Amino acid sequence: MGQDILFHSLRFQIYDGHVFLTSFGSMRAGANQKTRLPLTEIQTAGGDTQSVCSSLSIEKSDGADFLYVTHEMQESTLRIIERNERLEVETRFLSFADTNTIAVTKTLRNISSHPLTLESVSTVILNGIGSGIDRPEQTYFYAFTQSHHAECQPRQISLFDAGFFRSDARNFKKLSFANIGSWSSKAQLPQGIIENRETSDFLMFQMESNHNWYYEISAVEDDFYLALSGNPSPAHRYAKTLLPGDTYECTRVAFCFGKSLNDVVGQMTIYRRHIVKPSVPDRDLPIIFNEYMHLSWDSPKEEKTRRYAKAIARSGAVYYVIDCGWHDDVPDGVWVYPYMGEWIESEKNFPHGLRQTTDYLRRLGLKAGLWIEPEIVGIRCRKMLDYYNDDCFLKRNGKRICVADKYILDFRCEKVRSYLTDTIHRMVEDYGADYIKMDCNVDAGFVDGDFEAERKAYLAWVDEIQSAFPNVLFETCSSGGMRMDYETLKHFPIVSTSDQTDDRLYPYIAGNILAATLPEQAAVWCYPVSRQGTALSQEKVALNVINAMLGRTHLSSDLSLLKEEQFSLLKEGVKCIEKLNAIKRIALPYFPLGFTDFSKKVVACGLKTGQKTYLALWVLRGNKEAYIPLDDVSSVRVLYPRSLETEFTLQDGMMHVSLPQSESARLFEIDD
Repeated sequence: MGQDILFHSLRFQIYDGHVFLTSFGSMRAGANQKTRLPLTEIQTAGGDTQSVCSSLSIEKSDGADFLYVTHEMQESTLRIIERNERLEVETRFLSFADTNTIAVTKTLRNISSHPLTLESVSTVILNGIGSGIDRPEQTYFYAFTQSHHAECQPRQISLFDAGFFRSDARNFKKLSFANIGSWSSKAQLPQGIIENRETSDFLMFQMESNHNWYYEISAVEDDFYLALSGNPSPAHRYAKTLLPGDTYECTRVAFCFGKSLNDVVGQMTIYRRHIVKPSVPDRDLPIIFNEYMHLSWDSPKEEKTRRYAKAIARSGAVYYVIDCGWHDDVPDGVWVYPYMGEWIESEKNFPHGLRQTTDYLRRLGLKAGLWIEPEIVGIRCRKMLDYYNDDCFLKRNGKRICVADKYILDFRCEKVRSYLTDTIHRMVEDYGADYIKMDCNVDAGFVDGDFEAERKAYLAWVDEIQSAFPNVLFETCSSGGMRMDYETLKHFPIVSTSDQTDDRLYPYIAGNILAATLPEQAAVWCYPVSRQGTALSQEKVALNVINAMLGRTHLSSDLSLLKEEQFSLLKEGVKCIEKLNAIKRIALPYFPLGFTDFSKKVVACGLKTGQKTYLALWVLRGNKEAYIPLDDVSSVRVLYPRSLETEFTLQDGMMHVSLPQSESARLFEIDD
C-alpha cells in the first residue's frame, strides 16, 4: 500500500512513485488500479498520446511519467510537487473557512534545455464522480446554458441520456463544453453541477477564466471523471510555448460538495465571498438608477436627465447612471456605436457640459454615473483609429478583428492602457462620475497570439483604475450577462446579469441567477414604466420590484409617469430592498422548487439566513396559484407588497398561494 495524504475532504495516495487523488468529499474512484488517474495530465507538441483517442483529457503524453517529489501542508493550503524529465508541476489545493469548497491552481515550469509547447493541460481531474458506468441513469449533470436575454438557464441530463453505457470497448464518449473568446459566458456559464441520485451527493464546480475554458465528463474503466481546464485544452486551437525556465499558471478552478442543490450552491456562494475584492462605495449595496432601459436607451440628453432626475431622487435610488450616448456627436437617428472610442462629452446632447448635469444630480442628492465600452473603437472613429498603432488591436489570422462595426483593443499595449486611464480620469475628475459602468458588447472569438496574457492585462488595468479611484463604484456588464465568470467577478462588486427587456420573462432569469453570482453582485433591471411610456399596473409594478429584489436593483424607465399609488408601491419596494440589503452579504440562495426555465408557470427562489427565509414567488403564463414545500416553518407573512391582495395557507409542510391575476409576484418572510 502507498502513503496517504489527507487534506480536508481530499485523500491522495502516493503509489509506486506517483501521486493520485483517490477521493474527494464522499466520492471515491473505484478500487481497480486502472481507474487511478494521474494528478497531472499534459499534452505537449509532438508528445506520444497514450490513448488512441486524442480528444480526451486523459492518457496524454505527459501524465503517467510524472513522479512525486514532495508535498507541503499548511492549514489552508496543500502544495504537491511532481516532476518528469521536462516539466516540474506544482499543484496547490486551497481551503476556505465555513465552506468545503476547494480551489485548485497548477503551475508548470520547463526544466529542460529546449522549448516546450503545451497543447492541453487540465488543472484538475476528479475521478469517481457519480454512480459509475454501470448505472449512468443515476448520474445527472446540470449545464448552465446561457444566451442573450436568457442567462443562467440550467438544464439537467442523465449521463445515460448523454450516451454513456458499459460496452466491450474503451470509452471515447464525452460530455463537454468549450468557450472561445472574450465573452466567457455567452453560451454557457463556466460552472456545472453533478448529482448522484443513488447517494444524494452533489458536486458543483467552476472555472475561473475570463476567456477560454473547458470541462469534460467522460468514463474510464468503471468510473466517470470530470476534467477542468482553461487554455489550452483538447478543444482549443491555442498552445503555450515555454522556453527553458519559463512557467505557466493554469486556470484556477474550484469545486464543492453537498447533499442537495441548495447545499452545494450555498457552499460555492460562501467560497465566492472569499475571493471577491471588497469595494468601499458598495459597502451598503446602494440602489442604482440607470436611464438606459425603457427610457433613454442610447440617446441620453441634458434636458431628458433633468426631467427624469427629480422623480429618481424621490425613489430612494443613490446613483443615477447616464448610459451609452453621453459621448460622440452624431446626428439624431444615427447609430452611435461605429463612432465610439474617443470618450469625449457630446456637445450636442449636453450643450452646457456634462459636468453641469452631474452637478445637478448631486444637488438633488444623487451620485452620478457614466457608461463606457473601453475595449473597442468604432470603425468610423477616425481620430482614435489614427491615434492607435496597428499593434493596439486584437487580430485573427493577421487582420484586425472587426465585430458589429467595432475593432477590439489589446490591453497589453501601453498606448491603449494610457489613453483609457486618462479617459477614466476625465470621466471622474472632469465630468463628475461617481460610478463607472464598464460594458463590452462584442465577442472577439478566436484571437491570434497569447490571448490569455491580454485578458490578464485587461483585469490588471481594471485593478489599477479602481485603486486610483477607491470611492468610485465600478460595474461590469457585457451585453447583459455574457461575462459572468469569477475571474472577472473577483474584480467587480456589481455585474449586470441580463438586458432582458420583458418583465414577464425576467423571473426565469432572476429565479436562477443566485446560483451563478452572489446576491450582493447580481444586478437585475426594474422598469415599472413600459418602453411605450405607459405606467404599469400595481401588480406589474410589484412584479418588477420583486424581479430585482433578491440581488442588486437597477431601477429604470420614466418613474415620473407613475401615479402616486404606483410610486408609493415602488418606494415601499425600495424600503424592502434596503431591509434585505442588510443580510445579502451573509444569506445563501434557496430554490424550493429547484431551478426554473422559461416554460414554468411558477418560479420561486429566496435567501436564507439564520432562522429566516425571504422567498420570492412569481405566478406566470396564465397561472394564478402556487404550491411551495416548506418544512418546519413556524410563521409566514407577506413582506411585499402588503397593500395588494394575497391569499395563502400553510398546511402539512405545503404553502398554497393564490393571487388575483397571473404575471404577479410576492415576497414572503418565513420564520423557521
